[in-house]
Order: sequence, then C-alpha cells, then structure tokens
Amino acid sequence: MKASTGASEISRRGFVGSALAGMAALSAKAAAETPAAATPFRDPYVYRFKIGDLEAFSISDCNLGFREGLGLMWPEEDRPKMKEAMQQHGERLDSLPLYVNVLVIRSGNDVALFDAGFGKGGNPQMGWLNDGLAAVGISPDQVTAGFLSHAHSDHLNGFVHQGKPAFPNAKIYLLEDELKFWRSPEPDFSKSKRDKGQIPGMIKEVRSHFDTLQENLRPVTDGTEVLGGIVRIEAAPGHTDGHACFRIRSGNDELLHLMDLAHHHLLMFADPDWTIAFDHDPVTAVVTRKKYWNEAVEKRTRCYAFHLPWPGLGHIMQDGQTYRWWAERWSWGA
Repeated sequence: MKASTGASEISRRGFVGSALAGMAALSAKAAAETPAAATPFRDPYVYRFKIGDLEAFSISDCNLGFREGLGLMWPEEDRPKMKEAMQQHGERLDSLPLYVNVLVIRSGNDVALFDAGFGKGGNPQMGWLNDGLAAVGISPDQVTAGFLSHAHSDHLNGFVHQGKPAFPNAKIYLLEDELKFWRSPEPDFSKSKRDKGQIPGMIKEVRSHFDTLQENLRPVTDGTEVLGGIVRIEAAPGHTDGHACFRIRSGNDELLHLMDLAHHHLLMFADPDWTIAFDHDPVTAVVTRKKYWNEAVEKRTRCYAFHLPWPGLGHIMQDGQTYRWWAERWSWGA
C-alpha cells in the first residue's frame, strides 16, 4: 500500500523524534557491553521477542496516517456500518493509521528482513528501519536475506538507498508472479479502486527498484522454503497478483506473517468482505483473507501483521459470525 508522505500525524512515539539517533547509539553500546540474554531490551520503536530458538525484532518504520479515512474502504455502501463499528470501539474517524512493522529474525549468521519499509528520505516520520537495526547491533551488510511480500512502496523502497541495494549481501526472495506482474507490458489495475493517476509513476518506480536489485532478486514459487526450512513462502493473492505471506518455524513454534491481508485492526476482522482501495483484486483478496483467518482461528496460530498496531503480534479470534484481532501482551523481558 502507498501513503502520502504529507499525511503524517503525531502519535505516542512522536515525542522521541529528535532523540532517536542518540537512543539508537546508546542501545547499540549497551548491547555490545552486556550479554543480550542478561538484560531486558527496551526501545521505543524496537520490540524483541522469540520464535522458538530464533531471536526476532519488530521495528516500527513510520508514523503516518491516511486522511481519506473510510473513503479508502469498500464497498462504499457499507461505510455507514464501518463508521458504526469504529464508533462503537472508540476509533478515530478522521484518518486511518498506517503502521509499518518490519519483522527481523536472526539465526546463526543469518539476518532476515521481511519487507523493508519506506526507506530513509526527507520525512522524519518515516524510514526508521536502519535506526532500529543499528539499535540492536545489525549493520546493513550483515543482512543476508530479504523477503518481499509485494512491491508497494512501503514494502519495497527500503531495499534501495541512493540508487544502490540498501542491503548489498542480501538475497531478496519474492514470488515469480509478483515480479511478472510489474515487468509485464501493461500491469492490470482494472479491478483496483486506487487513484489511477498514481499508477504510471508507481509502475516506473517499482521497475527502477527491480533494476537496481536485479542481482539480489531470487524469484520463487508458492511453498518454497529457505534458510534451512525456517521460512516458507506462501502465495496469498489479491492485494497484488504475487502477494505473499510467510510462515516462520523454529522448534515447535510457528509465526504466520500476514503482510497486507489486513490494513486495520478492526475493519478487516469485523467483516472480512471489507476491502481497501489499494487491493489490486478485491474479490480475490477477500477469498484469501477468509482462508487465512479460518486457518489461524482453527489452529490458534500466532500471527504477525505489517499494518496492525506495533509491535504487530497477536492472534485472530472467532467473534460470533466474524473475527477479532487479539493483540499479544507486551513482554519486555525477552
């Protein structure tokens, strides 16, 4: 999904803007001097947790919102129901929040990113990923794998910096269908509700980034497993043709990365038929979402979400005939 960089808002993390660089340096120094297992790690936009034996981090990449609010949600005739649901739960109606949570896992000598956010630019409200990596002692050249769910700017752009790969040693895995879509002569946006005026520029930007990353890209098929079976790449089409979810396993633990199956912590669960304008194929997106929601409920799968409130960990619960996102409690001792 793509957000206007002018749509920034002040949030609970806004007050730390001028202090982020200093805090990152202090965190890195502390990590170097003290064994990680001995001291709880606390950071205002980096959250450490475990997936089995894997060390994992959730890094917030931005503080933005969509001023269009429910104007981005479809079907249009259901917006009164959406408004009612939002009001019942005390949600703001003037905008929709845009959380961008980047999952990072560390296994032996491997460091893997699951999408890379917006990338650092002129807006201090976005592009925080590298600061978060520095806070936990990870430099760009130490990243060995990148997983790209789809090529919208908040997922792809952070893999490129100043015309070069931002993580030069990383193999970047994505589904063949995603690469094929953007490389096709005329990518098909006929089913999408997004602003059609943005599309030519978006296509040009994606193709340019793919050119930059050409040597790093590793197109794969549905069900491919990498990093010794730790990560399984699964086709989850609808948001884009080659949109992917990721299943991370370690020991008896599993984490399902939902990526862009949900863009709001209430709306896509209160009614899975509700879609967002950024979906390329809304009908297919609904089918895919229901499939994953049903599975996650049945198996009680721990989930991670790119666009739900940071740090993005939780479970999907059955709520009568519909669903609910149940955020996992924070544990700062990990």
